[in-house]
Amino acid sequence: MKAISPRDAVARMQDLADVGSEAAGDVAIDPMLPRPGEDFSRVSSGEQVRLYVRRRIFDGVLKQGQRVPQDAIAKTLGVSRIPVREALIALEREGWITIVPHRGAFVNRIDESAVRDHYELFGLIYGFAVRRATERQGEDLARLLPSIQKRIAAAGEDADEMFSATMAFHRTVVAAANSPRLRSLLRQATSIVPGNFFELVPGSGKVEKQGTAAILRAVKRQGAEGAAQAYAEMMRKQGDLVVSLFRAKGIFDEAA
Repeated sequence: MKAISPRDAVARMQDLADVGSEAAGDVAIDPMLPRPGEDFSRVSSGEQVRLYVRRRIFDGVLKQGQRVPQDAIAKTLGVSRIPVREALIALEREGWITIVPHRGAFVNRIDESAVRDHYELFGLIYGFAVRRATERQGEDLARLLPSIQKRIAAAGEDADEMFSATMAFHRTVVAAANSPRLRSLLRQATSIVPGNFFELVPGSGKVEKQGTAAILRAVKRQGAEGAAQAYAEMMRKQGDLVVSLFRAKGIFDEAA
């Protein structure tokens, strides 16, 4: 499977392969069909399927407990069963589905505690990163972050710029931590929100602006623990927003 960067994966999440034979009117009838203008042609077949399935779960088209229609997905995206199987293995590893031998793949239950745990863990990981970065390269970090944080503050409603600036902020912190173990862990981490976070989660831009500003203040004071706490608090607040969004979209199984 061809590797793509996290930025490319998120940017391309807005694109699902338009198989071309269905009319635009059909898309409104069958939510499993790609939408007009969606294009996965720039990513590998397995990545097409992985992003497609994640987005359909997020949109509530594939519901908890539902069997993933592998043949239909392969036909819709114009791929063979092999990349579908590759994608399902990756999705199981990420926690989105469970593969039951001889029965198929089924969408996992997503509940509020799972979402909150996800963002608590991100807070711990990035808190560790900024703690190490401040301890090891605090002066350099304090010199590099202000211009990036200004980009975040000035992004306004531009979700693409907010995403780009935020990723630059996180990458700078991780690079300053100088920890191969940390980078390895982050390569395995995936987002619950399958797309541009700041476009899909209302209020997330404000949280990011306030959070990165608090992190920067702590870094400037060489306050490693304060920076770690600010990171954890920012991620916790983003988790609160995702919980609210998922509840509004009906993704949680309230009866479970």
